[in-house]
Order: sequence, then C-alpha cells, then structure tokens
Amino acid sequence: MSRILRAQHDSFPLSTPFRISRGVKTQAEVVTVALEQGGETGRGEGVPYARYSESIETALAAIQGVRDAIENGADRAQLLGLLPPGAARNAVDCALWDLEARLSGCSVAKAIGAPEPERLVSALTIGIDTPVAMAVAASRVAHAPLIKVKVDATIPDAQIRAVRAAAPKAKLIVDPNESWDETLVRAMQKVLVSLKVDLLEQPVPAEADEWLEGFTPEVPICADESVHVAEDLEVIARRYQVVNVKLDKSGGLTEALALAQAARARGLGLMTGCMISSSLSIAPALHVARMSDFVDLDGPIWLREDYPGGVRDEAGWLSPPQTGFWGSI
Repeated sequence: MSRILRAQHDSFPLSTPFRISRGVKTQAEVVTVALEQGGETGRGEGVPYARYSESIETALAAIQGVRDAIENGADRAQLLGLLPPGAARNAVDCALWDLEARLSGCSVAKAIGAPEPERLVSALTIGIDTPVAMAVAASRVAHAPLIKVKVDATIPDAQIRAVRAAAPKAKLIVDPNESWDETLVRAMQKVLVSLKVDLLEQPVPAEADEWLEGFTPEVPICADESVHVAEDLEVIARRYQVVNVKLDKSGGLTEALALAQAARARGLGLMTGCMISSSLSIAPALHVARMSDFVDLDGPIWLREDYPGGVRDEAGWLSPPQTGFWGSI
C-alpha cells in the first residue's frame, strides 16, 4: 500500500527566552513529518541545529530527497542508509515508528519489548543570566528533584553557587555547552565537588576533547556534542563517563535505542536530552529516558503553547502524553 509523505516547517514561540553559551532562542523552529497510509497517520518531529550545520531548509530538502523511497515503502532499517544522522532522519524515523504502531495496533513500547512510558524525573533548566537572576529562577523550581544549570566561561563559579544556594536539595547538572577549555575544567573540579554537582555536560568543544582521555574527573563528564551514534563510542568511552542520547543527533529512535544499549554495554552512564521542541519530539525520547540515569526532556516546557495532550511537567516530574498522542494506541 502506498504512502503519502508530508513535511513542513512549524514554529513554536517560547514563553521566555532560552539562553545558553551559543546565544538566545525565542522560538522553537522544527520540521514536522506526517506519513499517511491505510487511513492512518504517523507523525515525527526534528529540530535542525546550526551547531551541526543544519537548517529548516536543509532538513526539508533532505526529506524531499528520500520522498520517493519512503512513499514506496522504505522501512526504518532502510532509512538508516538513505539519510545521515540528524534532524531530518529523526523526523522521518519517528513518523515511521508512529505509523507502524497505528497500522499494527501494537504500541511502540510493545514493539521494542519495554513498558509503556511512565512519569519520571526530568531536569528543569536555568538559562544563563546574572547570578542574582539565576538564583531567582532557581528559587522558583527549588522543589524540583533535578536542575540543569546553563553556564559559559565568564563567571560559572558564581552562577552555580547562586543556583545551589537557591536550590540546596536538588541534583545539579552543569552544562557549559562547549564553552570551557581544559584549564577551566581543571580549575572548576573542586568547585563542582563542593557544590555537589552530579554531572558536568560537554564542557569543552567536541573538536578539542582529546585531552580527556588522560583525565580523571572528580564529577562525571557527559558527552553531548561529541557523541551522535553508536559507532562513536569506541572513542567516547575513553574520554567520558556518561553519554547524552538525543534523537536529533542520532537521527531517530531507531539509532537512539542502539546507541543507548551500546553505551550500557560499555558500562557508560546514560542521559536522555532534547532540543527546544514540542511534545512530538519528546514522546519518542521517553523510550530512551526509561533506561537513563539522567533525563533532560523539558523542551516543551519552554513553549508558550504545546500540542494538546502532550507531556506535562509537575514540579520536575514529567508525565507522558495522553494515550494515542504518539506511538500508542
């Protein structure tokens, strides 16, 4: 039976600006894919990221390039050879998962032999600002079990201290988004320990992390921009203690599951992350989150308006979408 593929650019305004070391975001720009077959529609979402030389235009062009193959029945395994890892493949892969579930009457969870997604702890993010402003923001979510602190290389010590003082009980992830260098990472070790930071995420540029092979950190370091697919782990395992699996990096749930399983097999810790996105991006990621030590899926929380029936945050606990939203029957 033939399929119809539709791909479009959707934009979701944020309720407040999201600041990281690379800049400020005020809207989530996504590519949405819909696959129609047999009276059912499967959906997927990808978030092109300039850090990986992606844009809405390049993602839509990539999807257009595989339209014929997908409409003629190419499956998820074949998709891995049709598109490289990235947002375009993610959108198509997740649409295929959703379509398969709807056509078969078997949920994604059952297809992968896992429990249905349940409520879990997911980090709430404090964007870069002055220490005083970050303390105010942290005080609003101090009850959350897990907080992520965005910093850069200017005054990270003061920023982290401010958040910790405002949220003394929360677990902390510190994320410099590649803005530190080796000297600063080494200098910050004692600070991170004293402030009871649980995880340091991708402190240095992915292109300049070789020195980590000879470094034993006092707080585990998580690879984000440095790791995309399972093949990266041979090198990553020598440099990092944890890997952050994002579907927009791996190119969909299919490869994300392979990466997560391979990371566990190597004894690495696991984190599930996301871009600023809608619940359509988060629903598939929940199937990796259930395996993870750290979960950071608050992308939709930043939106002024998400899809009806999407994920819900309550005090740092993330509930899955309503049944039928994505991948469930």
